[in-house]
Order: sequence, then C-alpha cells, then structure tokens
Amino acid sequence: MAEDDRLSESDMLLAGIPAEDGPHPDDRIDDERHDEENRLKPEYVRAVLDALDAGDNSAVYDLVEPLHPADIADLLELSDRHERAKLAAAITDLMSSEVIAELNDHVREGMMEALDPEAVATIIEQLETDDAVQLLEDLDEDDQQAVLAEVEAEDRAAIESALAYPEETAGRLMNRDLVAVPEHMRVGDLIDYLREHSDLTYDFFEVFIVDERHHPVGTCSLSWILTTPRSIALTDVMKRDQTLIPVTMDQEELALMFQKYGLISAAVVDENGRLVGQITVDDVVHIISEEAGEDVLLLSGAGDGDINEPISEAYGARVRWLIANLGTAVVGSSIIAVFGAAIEQLVALAILMPIVASIGGNAGTQTMAVAVRAIATNQLTRANTWRIVWREMRVALLNGATIAVLIGLATGVIFTPGLGVVIASAMTINIFIAGLAGVLVPVIFDRLKQDPAVASSVFVTMITDSMGFLAFLGLAVSSGLVN
Repeated sequence: MAEDDRLSESDMLLAGIPAEDGPHPDDRIDDERHDEENRLKPEYVRAVLDALDAGDNSAVYDLVEPLHPADIADLLELSDRHERAKLAAAITDLMSSEVIAELNDHVREGMMEALDPEAVATIIEQLETDDAVQLLEDLDEDDQQAVLAEVEAEDRAAIESALAYPEETAGRLMNRDLVAVPEHMRVGDLIDYLREHSDLTYDFFEVFIVDERHHPVGTCSLSWILTTPRSIALTDVMKRDQTLIPVTMDQEELALMFQKYGLISAAVVDENGRLVGQITVDDVVHIISEEAGEDVLLLSGAGDGDINEPISEAYGARVRWLIANLGTAVVGSSIIAVFGAAIEQLVALAILMPIVASIGGNAGTQTMAVAVRAIATNQLTRANTWRIVWREMRVALLNGATIAVLIGLATGVIFTPGLGVVIASAMTINIFIAGLAGVLVPVIFDRLKQDPAVASSVFVTMITDSMGFLAFLGLAVSSGLVN
C-alpha cells in the first residue's frame, strides 16, 4: 500500500480497525469517546446504552470494539446493573481476560449471575485458568456447576482443580499455562521445541526446567535463550536459585515475596514439590492494589467501601462497627459521669475535654496506621516488636511534650495557670498512651491471628477517649482546682 493511501492509527481506531499493537492509552486522549482526562464521555456511554436498549447488538459491538480493555471494564461499571448482562452478551468475544481483570468484583459477580450459563461458558473459554477461576469463584455452587457443564472437559478439569484450593491462595491465582521442559535439553532443542509447538501459551517470560519427577530445578529467561549458542546445555545456563510458591500460600504473603525479591514470575508447586503453575507480576499488581485498599477501608470500618457493593452488604459491614463504637463511647461517658460534680463547678473542664480526646485520638490513629502497614508489609514482626514499641513511645513523648506546651500556655492565658498545667500534663499522658495503644492493639490482634486492620480503630479510640477524660478530670480534681 502506498504511504498516502495508509490510514493513520487514529483513523483506524475510529473506524473500528485495531492498530497493529492494539490501542494504546495515550492514543485515546481527546477522541470522540474520551474527554480531556481520558474518561469515557457521557454522550458516548449514552450512545452505547441507547443502541443496547434498541436491541441493535451490531451497533453496540461496533461502538465498543475499538476500546481498550480497561475502557470496556469502565463502560460496564458505568452501566446500570440490569444493563451489564445485556452489554456483556452483545460483546461476548470482546470480554477478554484483560477486561475481566479490570472489572470491579461486585460488578463482575452480578454480571455473571445475570448471564445464562452458555454465555458465561463462552467468556470463560477465552480466559486463562486464573482469570476463569476469578470469574467463577463468587458464584453459587449450583451456578458454578451449570457453567462448568458447558465448558470443554480439559478446561473444566483445570478450573475445578483451582477451585479446590482455598480463596486468596496461590492455587487460586496461579496460571497453569506455562512452558516447562526436561533438564536434558540443549538451548537449540528448546528453541526448536518453542517454534514447533503452536499450542504453547502465548505470553511467558521464562521457561521452567524440570526433572523426571516434574520438580522445578531451574529457570531460563527468554533473553538467555536467544543469546546463548544452540549447543549449550540448559543445565549450564539456567538459573538454579528460584523462588518456589506453595499452592497454599496466602496472596498477601505472595505479593510481599514478589516485591521483596523483584520477581517477574515464579513457579507454583504442590505439596509434593511438583510444578503445577506459575504466578506472574501482572497478577501480583492487582493483589497489592486490592490489599492496600482493603486495609485502609478496614481501618475505617467501611467494609468493602465499594460504590458498587449492594446496599444490604454495605449496611451490614458498617453498622456493626458503629454499634461497637457506640458501646466503647459509653465507657468514656461513664468516666465523665463520675466527675459530673467537678465539671459543674468548673465549666472550663467541659470546654477543654473534647480537645484532650480529639488530639489523643488523632495521635492514636497515626500510630495505628503506621503499625498496621508495618505488619502488612512484614516490617513489624516478632523479631523487632519491642524495638518498634520503644520507637513509637519516644515519638509519642516528643509529640505529647510539644502539644502540651502549646495547649498549656494557651489555657493558662485564657483561663488560669493551674488549669494550663493540668491540661498540659493530661495531654502528655494521653498522647503517650495513644502511641502505645496505636502500636500494641494491632500487634495483639496479629498475634491472635486476627486482621489487625479490622477492629483496631474501635479499641484505640476507646482507649484514647477514656484515658484522656480520666487523666484530665482526675488531675483537675487531685490538683485542687475543684472539690
């Protein structure tokens, strides 16, 4: 084709013809589908949904086909719940693994439940095993079996094997499509093998070398294979040291291993040490993102914190922690009640109490956030617990002293010097206790095999409020400011 007759990449994209390397995110800015912030335009979304309502699936397909997989996922999430199943059915062969990976969990689950088993099976057969498992795992047992009955026997066996492992483990996440060859091969044999077998997985970063028992003994990256003479034995060029992932390893621990050792992919082995799959870095990126967001939301007691989460689930996740918070608030109120007579004598106590509680609560939250993150990333372990506790105690003392000076001087000027000394002392005590509670409460939850992010905030708030009121009012009475 002459150069003048060639379509530009943007023209091909708008015409529905994919570019040679597929649509690139930078090429989508300012087109007819995206705004200046690279989000789908409302009028474009409306055009797709109008075509869907009119039953014109061909028009829907033509509109959606040029989109990047991430944008298709966005389009599904921007649609109403009842529209998602119809949209997925209209663009079935566009529902690639990349789209499934980008979908919000609640959207994916609801969409799969709305589709008939044949449509779900059609989507599943296009996916790698790990993505197919992710799609099926939240469905009811009966729905899972109905879908699997429509899947080819080989794919069904692989999916059922993965579903047998606990959720959020390497067995669920691993991809069974990999390249493994015996250790007696030479580099030339391996290159010929890769070229001759067209049924091998399309995307891979390294080749696993296995012994006669199918135990992984080493790996060869593609760069090594391409730059090594054909006559060299694989055992002479392969990397023998490798990180092996047990099928039962939790996904959070798995992600930490990838981060710590800078892995691109890693072999997954069963209880007998046999190679059964691999984990790749693209899977781990999603895990890291999910775990980070999950811990932040758990600290606030907001459940999944997802705008696509059903109202009933959002209510159930949040209200139980609010009820627990109500109970802990009663403890602080009871302490105030004990000093009711003192507060009546000196109204300034009632004015200053919220300051003591508020600053203490913020100090506790700061320390708790640091501790929860340190536990999640294995920076805080049994080996250094007391060193971290001592560190946070010193930070708390410095913070307490600084805030105490400021609030003490201000109170002394506005009210009386004696009250300034009392609130300064109470503030120092409360911030110190807040720092101690902020690190010890998550550690205790972790030692009890509970998620330290789940309920730490409730208990830390109770401790800081209660101890703040007790220290301030107790010191006010003991100092003789009130009778």
